[in-house]
Amino acid sequence: MTNPERINVERASAGHRTIQDVGGLDFGPIDRHEHDPALWEKRTDAMLMLLVGPKKGAFKIDAMRRTIESYNQQDYDRIGYYDKWIRAIRNLIVEQEIVSAEEIEARMAELRAKHEKAGRAVSGEKITW
Repeated sequence: MTNPERINVERASAGHRTIQDVGGLDFGPIDRHEHDPALWEKRTDAMLMLLVGPKKGAFKIDAMRRTIESYNQQDYDRIGYYDKWIRAIRNLIVEQEIVSAEEIEARMAELRAKHEKAGRAVSGEKITW
């Protein structure tokens, strides 16, 4: 297993605040409407519970925080709550050597091809590591 270095990225023009420290900054009104979680959000939550649960213990929940706090400002502000989670899970299972980045990329390519063949919309967005 790798020994990760803690990276605290500072938010531009926010007086030495880190990326996730947005309290008191003007981001406009907060949408407080509840929504039913999408299937992929439920699955993301379930994966996290399985990976940090007492029997598996692939990583600690603090590792999720460390990983999410290391995103750059543009990604942190642009992506949603569960997007942050799923990217952190992906990065942590690679960091903990459960799977390799190459294995994930190969599987994603297979899934994209399968969905394209079935006529489903496929995002061409490349998610940075």
